[in-house]
Formats: sequence, C-alpha cells, structure tokens
Amino acid sequence: MDIHDRMLKDLQFRTFDRKTAPALPRVCPARKRGRLAYLTSQYPKVSHTFIRREIQAMERQGWDIVRLAVRGWDAELVDPEDKAELPRTIFALKGGAGSLLLGVMQALKRQPIRFFATLRLALLAIRCSDKPMAWHVAYFAEACWFANTLTNQNVSHLHVHFGSNPAEVAMLISALTGISYSITIHGPEEFDRARAIRLREKVGRAAFVVAISFYCRSQLLRNADMEDWPKISVIRCGLPRDYVEAGPVIPSAQARLVCIGRLCEQKGQLLLAQAAAALAAEGREFKLVIVGDGDDRPVIEQQIAKYSLGNIIEITGWAHEARVRSEILAARALVLPSLAEGLPIALMEAMRLGRPVLTTYVAGIPELVTPETGWLFPAGSTDDLVNAMRACLDSTPEHLLAMGMRARERVQLLHDLDAQARSLSALFEAILEGTE
Repeated sequence: MDIHDRMLKDLQFRTFDRKTAPALPRVCPARKRGRLAYLTSQYPKVSHTFIRREIQAMERQGWDIVRLAVRGWDAELVDPEDKAELPRTIFALKGGAGSLLLGVMQALKRQPIRFFATLRLALLAIRCSDKPMAWHVAYFAEACWFANTLTNQNVSHLHVHFGSNPAEVAMLISALTGISYSITIHGPEEFDRARAIRLREKVGRAAFVVAISFYCRSQLLRNADMEDWPKISVIRCGLPRDYVEAGPVIPSAQARLVCIGRLCEQKGQLLLAQAAAALAAEGREFKLVIVGDGDDRPVIEQQIAKYSLGNIIEITGWAHEARVRSEILAARALVLPSLAEGLPIALMEAMRLGRPVLTTYVAGIPELVTPETGWLFPAGSTDDLVNAMRACLDSTPEHLLAMGMRARERVQLLHDLDAQARSLSALFEAILEGTE
C-alpha cells in the first residue's frame, strides 16, 4: 500500500477536516435529532440519484428530512425509487404565481424588517450576476414561499446541493428566518461562475460547507475568505452497501464498453465517436453503449452517422438503476472522457461492480481512480482515449479481474454511503447543538 492509499484509508471515517473543524459529538442512529430540510431546484431528478441516496442515508441516521424543490412534480422519471419520492416532496411552483405572491405577502407580514433586508440582499446580486434581475426577484419570491413552509414544518436546518440557484435561495431563506443552512459543493459549474453566483458570500454565510473531494475543497479555499476555511469539510458521495451483493468479480468476456452520464460538453462523449471511429478503422469489432440523455445527444448522433458507427455505438437514453447495473456488468469497463468534473457517481458504480474505468486526470477523479483500477489519460486527448480503449479491449481476463477487484475495494474504502452519512450527521448535530 503506497502513501496515497494509506492517507485515504486513514480518512475513511473522518473525511471532514478534523484539524480545523470543531470537536463533534458521537451520534446515535437510534434517536431522532431534529428536523432537517433538503432543498433542490428539481427533485427527484434522474441525474441526481446521489441526493436521494444521501437523504435516505440521513434518515437511517435518525434525521427527519423534509424534501423541498422548486419544480419536478411533473418530471419524467424512470426509476421506481425516484417515483416514490414524488409524493414526499413539497414543490414551490406547483401552486403557480399566485401561491408565490401569497408567500411573499406572508413573509412581509411576519418579519417586515427582515423582509426588506433580504430583498436588498437579493437585489445586490444583480451587480455581479450573469442573469437578469427577474431571476433574482424570482429567487426572492421562492425564498419567501419556502421560509413560510420551513417555519410551518418546524425545520431546524436547511441543506442544499450545489452552490448555484439552490444556495442563493437558501441564503435568502436564512436571512428571512434565521434558520441556518449548509451547502454541498460539487463543481465544476460553481467554480466556473464563482463570482457570478456569489460563491464567497454563500460560503461565508453558511453554517458549514461540504466539498465532495479534496480537489473541490482546494477550489473552495480559492473562493472563500481565510476565516471561513475551517467550515469547509470533505465528505464524499457514497454508494449504499446493498448497491451490489457481495460476490466474486467476473470480468465480461464481451468486447463491450459502456459510458454513463448526462450527454453534455463536460462529459466529453463527443470524443467517443472519434475514438470509436479510429478503432473501427483498425478492423476491430466492439460495442460501445452510451447510457444517458441531454443537450448534446443530437450532436453525438450526428457524429455517429458521420462515421457510420450505427452498428457500434448505441445510445439508450436514461435508464433506471437496475438497467444501469446490467449495462455495467455486460461491459468489460466503463469509459468516461470527461473534460470537466466534480467526481462522477458512474465511476463509483462501475468500480463497485468490479469493473475497471477509463477516464481523465480531471478534478477529484485521480483521488479515486489509480493505474491499478483503470486507465487514466489526459482530458481532451483523443489519441490517449483511443490508446486506453485499445488497451482495455486487448486486456486478458486475468488483468481485468485484478483491476476489478482493486476497483471494488477502493470504492468500499472511500465511498461507503453510511460512513459518509455519519460524518455529515455529525456536522448537522454540531450546528444544531450550538443553536440550542
């Protein structure tokens, strides 16, 4: 075990920064700790399974969780667990503009001084924002509506994922009500638009901030005042222990690769068509299955047609968890040529199922993927992507087995969902004990 592995193993159950964070109490999963709310722009959402898993893990820790979302009640869902979340979620826009206006009037009546101070806070965002004033007025109206809901639901603390719109609304809710909030930051969008979304101010006003990797924390340190650094902790996204039953890793005998993720410029799927065309020109027979959907799908389909890859590349669209697992197991490896990232859940899922991964040296990915668990290559390099795909297709079953076993062990070590939930629960507990 090298020094990097020893460091990560030592951090398995203490991924937040204990040197700078306050002492945290031991927690007892058997007792209720108070009422938390999770707020997202849309929930449930196909590409945000990790949020649903985290909420469920926090409930196993004994927390009572209120689900809040701006929209999503009419979204098309493919997973039964996501569908089950719909009736448990409170949606701000479901009642229309009239409901939002009523929320604004109620917030004004309840706390007029706070109301106008928060309105000023919302409008100040226009100075640096890349969105028009109407958006920030809308965020303020949503915050008023949610503020009334949180008060009625007796919520003690509010948590959001992503430092963009949800964090803006959470900051305004906190200003209206005094209820504390926290943020999980993923990247890369938050860092691309750090000034426009007022990331520094959101970090400063938050009770604590979670980074999903050490790379993410490093970027937060660049976009936060030094006095706020101690509140930034590393807590990783995780997979539930029942994601796959324990058993032997059996490599796939098929010359088949799978790519899973939103079809967008960040994930780099456009490079896959070029790489597949290069391999096909060598006379290789293989299959590449792309699971997902998104804005780049038409362009990717054009590339498939351009290179006559219809018999090689298949795009399935969004799939439920069972289908995703089956596609991973049917492939010898997962390929994800990301150009920008946080830390993809798809990599964790493939590695947990005993499959090596082919991916890029981007953001937090090298904290998870090593040469023993897959092929790492420079982002944006089609030649290196082709070489990695070729090496994987040429690998022996014995080599794939060794890599798959190592990959499974690494995800178990670093991304156990309940272990990460215990760390997050301790942060919630510390904040709420300090407000009693």
